[in-house]
Amino acid sequence: MRRSLRALMAAGILAAAGITGLTLAGPAQADTQICDQYGSTTIGGRYVVMNNRWGTSAQQCINVTSTGFAITSQQGTGNTSGAPVSYPAVYYGCHYTNCSPGTNLPIQVSQISSATSSISYNYVSGATYDAAYDIWLDPSPKKDGVNAQEIMIWFNRQGSIQPIGSRVTTATIGGRTWDVWTGSNGSNAVVSYVAPSPITSWSFSVLDFINDTKTRSSVTNSWYLTSIQAGFEPWIGGAGLAVTNFSAAVNGGGPAPSNPSSPSPSTPSGGTACRVTYATNVWDTGFTADVKVANTGGSALNGWTLGFTLPAGQSITGSWNATLSGTSGAITARNVSHNGSVPAGGSTSFGFQGTYSGSFASPSAFTLNGTTCSRG
Repeated sequence: MRRSLRALMAAGILAAAGITGLTLAGPAQADTQICDQYGSTTIGGRYVVMNNRWGTSAQQCINVTSTGFAITSQQGTGNTSGAPVSYPAVYYGCHYTNCSPGTNLPIQVSQISSATSSISYNYVSGATYDAAYDIWLDPSPKKDGVNAQEIMIWFNRQGSIQPIGSRVTTATIGGRTWDVWTGSNGSNAVVSYVAPSPITSWSFSVLDFINDTKTRSSVTNSWYLTSIQAGFEPWIGGAGLAVTNFSAAVNGGGPAPSNPSSPSPSTPSGGTACRVTYATNVWDTGFTADVKVANTGGSALNGWTLGFTLPAGQSITGSWNATLSGTSGAITARNVSHNGSVPAGGSTSFGFQGTYSGSFASPSAFTLNGTTCSRG
């Protein structure tokens, strides 16, 4: 049994000690170390990082940075046919009464117009673990206790471990192919999407995974998204594993409208080879960016979604020729009615204006419909 059962165990331990909820520390500075079993802190004024050593009495320490965390010490050893020893993670939303600063979660699925995220992992060899990205849903706007549905995205797994339940099929989501597992840990239903090979970084639509899960579970649009989490489940070892960057943005207002006579921005075609040219004009504390997206593949695009992450300190104030989700961190740009079709060998463009603090930098990577693009 995995995380939901772990959370129950943790809650039982805390309740026995007379504690009904964890207390968040103040905003973390770079290189803040947490060794407390359930210690946590905030980063970026937006996310919570938790140690969450629930399945072992051996010490685990994490080093918290401004954009994520790293496991510096992991002394527990779990049974690979059973549960892992911990789930150190960073999250947006609410987890056992602890809500990240300023979050708009829980939010009803029907009210989500976009939910995007960006994640970068650092992996190590010689350990048994999975790199897990969790999406939690419940029929009620629940901020405490176990949620009814867990979606797990395994970006990497090492060793003789497997998700809860059994493998049922494969699915293509975000331009990637996933092995799909379904099951229950006795406390909640679980749908797991397992990458066939390790993924070190990705910007993607969380809503794509929610929509696929709706076809495999009891989740409906009336359910609530309560939290988005990214971390590791170590069984053996794990020192050096790190989430080097995490961001998430969930926007309300309902599904993005579509024009029946033009490609729908919410249903792009599959991934294709691509090249992105990112040109900027920078001044004082402001900038503009002109983004050219070239289809270098062999087939036409019928609707497109470009994902990227703005460097820290940057924020978007306006845009043109695309519908943007998010203003900082993980950004998703979707085509508008007149530029959704891009023939093979063709290109389209859009732009935005923003502000920045500190030194200016460009996004490090772009994905078109889930496929990583080259830079031009």
